[in-house]
Amino acid sequence: MLKRIFPHPYLTTLLTAVWLMLANAYTPTSLAFGLLLGIVIPMLTAPYWVDRPSIRNPAMIVEYIAVVLYDIVVANITVARIVLFMRNENMRPAWITVPLELSSPEAITVLAGTITMTPGTLSAELAADGHSLLVHCLHAPEPDSVRDEIKHRYERRLKEIFE
Repeated sequence: MLKRIFPHPYLTTLLTAVWLMLANAYTPTSLAFGLLLGIVIPMLTAPYWVDRPSIRNPAMIVEYIAVVLYDIVVANITVARIVLFMRNENMRPAWITVPLELSSPEAITVLAGTITMTPGTLSAELAADGHSLLVHCLHAPEPDSVRDEIKHRYERRLKEIFE
């Protein structure tokens, strides 16, 4: 019974929180409407989620978000320094192929989105076999270290969350 009302409990929570942030009003009415959206939307879309991803370690999501937010702040400062103070001839842009151990499409999507959200990097393409991701870096004097950092900071945590 509870599974029918809340087919995707994490999505219900996320939709309710997003509604409260968008409404910018933390009133009981706004909360009730956010909960209504959080219940109705997953119920309507549940038939399309046949292969729903399973989250193995939900507590790791908080750690992952904290790491990503920290990296975004640091990358903003780094990119600002590059743009303001580095000469063009000293820049080392690079295309980096990141081999993936992730197999879940949802985990790969989160990884690609994380890389794109971080200033100075961009996920450009996923290989046809799904085993590598092509990433462009604004400044990567050591491309191997960038690849290793992506694998260590993001992919490892996503494996703990999804697989």
